[in-house]
Amino acid sequence: MGTLVTIHVVRGGTEAGTDDASIDAAMDRAFGWFHEIEERCTRFSEGSELTQLTAQAGVAVPASAILYEAVRFALLVAEETDGAFDPTVGHRMATRGFNREHRTGEIVRTAIPPDEEASFRDVQLDPDRRTITLRRPLTLDLGAVAKGLAVDAAARELGPFRNFAIDAGGDLYLGGSNPDGAPWSVGIRHPRRDHELIDSLRVSNQAVCTSGDYERQTPDGDGSPGDGHHILDPRTGESSHTVASVTVVAAGAMLADALATAAFVLGPEDGIQLLNRMGVEGLIVTPELERYETRGLRGPA
Repeated sequence: MGTLVTIHVVRGGTEAGTDDASIDAAMDRAFGWFHEIEERCTRFSEGSELTQLTAQAGVAVPASAILYEAVRFALLVAEETDGAFDPTVGHRMATRGFNREHRTGEIVRTAIPPDEEASFRDVQLDPDRRTITLRRPLTLDLGAVAKGLAVDAAARELGPFRNFAIDAGGDLYLGGSNPDGAPWSVGIRHPRRDHELIDSLRVSNQAVCTSGDYERQTPDGDGSPGDGHHILDPRTGESSHTVASVTVVAAGAMLADALATAAFVLGPEDGIQLLNRMGVEGLIVTPELERYETRGLRGPA
């Protein structure tokens, strides 16, 4: 997934009878979800299940439970945001230089030229047969849901140990308490000052995900804030520039990650409305460092 994943289980805070070997085995299974979900959901591998689906436009393709759930969830968020979030943005991302496999640097090309007019409404699911049909040639990008799905799957493996932290390149799930017995402290990166925080939160049994315009710049840019970046508005095909960063706190990482991307595209006012409507908490920071917060971000007074 092009990111470093770390897992920390607080030893001594587990249920009675749980030994180190059990913890290590659960951590291995948790890490395994990242490999499994990437193999199925990446568009950067010719052999992935997602790439094979992309090559079969017009065909009802049987899908694994993992791929089906990732696509189903992405379509739900697309519908909720009226296309501000859209998993069919893959072709537009590729044409802007986000088309290289992160480990090898090799350019990945789709087998069928995508249709520029494609949208999430061109993806049809059959829940009874668990098939996915692409009604026209298009490229799905599940980057805003797949990593969160993997974090959530890993969190389920570690659930019996109560106190643990998962960090997948800034997509977090914090279970229970930290080694001091307090809620986990999460620092939110300042979007314009390196090595500085703009805020911090206390979190327990929740996911925290941040989307920022500083994360991945368009390859041919010079890295300045005005350059293009990887968060595209699917409705225009251009990078969104009304927001610098969005942090979302939610029950799960897949939800938090997808809503962070959607709120980024929608802009600060509509983005906060989305987060409030979806019952999650969040902080949106504009390029001018204006702050927009949901009502319950700070918890009870």
